[in-house]
Amino acid sequence: MENLTYNSIVLQLEGLKVSEESLYPVFLFFLIFYIIVMVMNCGMVILIAGQKSLHEPMYLLFCNLTFNDMFGNSITVPRLLLDLLRLPSERTISYAECAVQAFSTHTYATTSHTILMTMAFDRYVAICNPLRYTTIMSNKMVITLSASAWGVALFFVAILLGLTLRLNRCRTFVSNPYCDNASMFKLSCEDVSVNNLYGLIFTVLLMVSSMGSVALTYIKITAVCLTTKSKTLNSRAIKTCSTHLTVYLIMLLSGFAIVILHRFPAYSDYRKLAALLFQIIPSTLNPVIYGLQCTELRHALMQILCIKKINQRKMFPN
Repeated sequence: MENLTYNSIVLQLEGLKVSEESLYPVFLFFLIFYIIVMVMNCGMVILIAGQKSLHEPMYLLFCNLTFNDMFGNSITVPRLLLDLLRLPSERTISYAECAVQAFSTHTYATTSHTILMTMAFDRYVAICNPLRYTTIMSNKMVITLSASAWGVALFFVAILLGLTLRLNRCRTFVSNPYCDNASMFKLSCEDVSVNNLYGLIFTVLLMVSSMGSVALTYIKITAVCLTTKSKTLNSRAIKTCSTHLTVYLIMLLSGFAIVILHRFPAYSDYRKLAALLFQIIPSTLNPVIYGLQCTELRHALMQILCIKKINQRKMFPN
């Protein structure tokens, strides 16, 4: 029997399928949104770091989300833009680079859930135990929650990719705009049932723990609001929790759209595009939603803008 395994170190990326007429509009679309994502999220981190009034657990945990958004988009979008300008035959990638991209992509997706879970816990403590909030949400707790969000994601994704890297490869074509775990283990002609089983268990555990913890948090918050019947508490809960819930639902719906499209092979191109939009759209909306909803962020931004205007008037008086 012929041995088809040759473990090529160079792979062929499918890239994003676009017509010649739509090539540059698509390129500009992803370039503009990538710049917007980087500027807005980086600006949010700088704003929170530079304003002492924003050195609170909610905003410090939110910095994890902004960093994760910058990290996730920087892994896929620049490479995608480069491949759009190349001929299909020139869209090659080394196996090592593909593995790093797949690891980073899954880390980004997993960490998006774990970070929002830690932010849900912060909102629970703030609403349900306001008198003990500063005691519970200490600097040590914020560091522990942040480290746990990243550590859990890195651990489980490392196992996911480790199971794939052990396989021998007999194919070189990656049928995706970027590398992920599924497209990598499909390069093998060996039995991948273990990969499928672990991937399924990992996905189910992540979704159940994510949706379960967030749902439980908001059920308890709702129960406290209904029990106390305090207008001040209810107003505070709506203001702070609606922001987190909106961000979470956007991420969740984007992920479900990709899963649903997986069931329809005829729409594989739409699924690949949706996977890219899953990274860009939530990453663009997250700082906008928090910036508009959180009064402290708006005041800090307005304060900086006012200071700049005053300085400009001093430098260039009429």
